Amino acid sequence: MTRRFPTIAAVALALVLLAACETTKKEDRPADLPHITPVFTPKKIWTEGLGHGEPKLLLGIAPAVDGNRVYGSNTVGEVVALELANGHRLWKRKLKQPLSGGTGAGNGLVLVCAKNGLMYALAQQDGAERWHVQLSSEVLAAPIVAGNLVVVRTVDGKLYGLEAASGVQRWVADQQVPRLTLRGTSQPVVAGELVLSGFDNGRLMAVTLGTGNTAWDVAVAQPRGSSELQRLVDDDSPAAVDGDDVFAVAFQGRAVRLARETGLELWAHEISSYRGLAADALGVYVSTAGGDVVKLDRASGAERWRQQALARRSLTGLALQRNAIVVADYQGVIHWLDSADGKLMARAKTRARISSTPLIAGDLVLVQTETGRIEAWRAQWK
Repeated sequence: MTRRFPTIAAVALALVLLAACETTKKEDRPADLPHITPVFTPKKIWTEGLGHGEPKLLLGIAPAVDGNRVYGSNTVGEVVALELANGHRLWKRKLKQPLSGGTGAGNGLVLVCAKNGLMYALAQQDGAERWHVQLSSEVLAAPIVAGNLVVVRTVDGKLYGLEAASGVQRWVADQQVPRLTLRGTSQPVVAGELVLSGFDNGRLMAVTLGTGNTAWDVAVAQPRGSSELQRLVDDDSPAAVDGDDVFAVAFQGRAVRLARETGLELWAHEISSYRGLAADALGVYVSTAGGDVVKLDRASGAERWRQQALARRSLTGLALQRNAIVVADYQGVIHWLDSADGKLMARAKTRARISSTPLIAGDLVLVQTETGRIEAWRAQWK
C-alpha cells in the first residue's frame, strides 16, 4: 500500500518559503531581469513536445542522456527516446499511470516512477517493458543505474538497491522523515563503491553499493527554532562529487565539503538551498533559496562572489558548461553566468517554467518545461 506523508501537504508551504530564507519582505516580487550585453547568443537546436501534462512543478521529471540518445517523460505517463543531435523521435510509450519521478537511463534501461510508487523499467531500444516493481511510496527524483543495480529514493525516507535485470530488491536503507518537509527528494549519486543520498532530516548518507550498509552518515543541517517551519532542514539536492570530495547543501542549513571515503567534514558555510550546488576545480556554486547564485572557495568555503540579479526567481539547480554556470527560472529563462565573477553572460527564453536542473550534454544544454517540452540549446561560444 502506498503511504501518504505530510510532504504532499507541504507543496504550498515550499513555495511560500522560497523567498523567506533570505528576505523578510513578503511583498517582494521576483527580480526583473536586468539588461545585459550578451557574450554569446544561445541557439535553439531542437524541441520536442511530450504533451501538456499537469500544470505544476515538475520537481522529479527531467530528461536523461545515455550515449547518443535523450530519454524523457511527463506527468501523464508518456516516455520517449530521442536522438541527441537533432531531437528525432525514435519511439514513444504511453504508460497507464501518471508519473512523478524520472527519467533515469543506463545499462539498456529507461526508468520512470508513477505517483503510486510503481517503478517501470523499459528497454532503451524500443520502450518495451522489462519489469515493474511496487515501492513503499512516491518517488520525486529520477532513479539512477549503477552497473547491475538500480538505486531509487522514495519520499518516506527509503533508499532502495534493486537488481537492474529484474527489479528484485537487493537492499534497502532508510532515514527518519520529519512530520513536515518540503516537496522534493534528493536524487542518489554514485561515488566509487558508495551511493550518496540526502534526506529530509538534513542528513547525507553514504551506503555501499553492494550491500546497502551505511558507510557514513553526516548532518548537513540541524533543525533550529521552535516552530516546524523554522525546523525544516531538507537536503533535497543531489550531492556533488569531484575527486575525493563530496559537496552538499541543505535548506536553512549549510553547504559542506566532506571527504568522500569517510564523510569527514572539511569545512562548512552557512547558506540555504533547496535546489543544490555544483563544483569544479575552481569553486563550489550554490543556487540559494532566495534566488542568489553564490560561489564558495573550494579550499576554505569562503564566499567569493554573489550574483543577486536573479533574486526570488525560483531558480533551478546549477549545471556547469565550460567556464559558465547554467541555471533556469520560473519564467522559463535559461541563464549563463561567468563562473569566474558571476557576471550574466547570456540568456535564452523557453515557452514555460523550468523547475528541473538543466542537463549538459557536450555543447548542448537540455531543459524540460512544466508543459513537458524538451528543448536543446547550444551556446555559440566566440
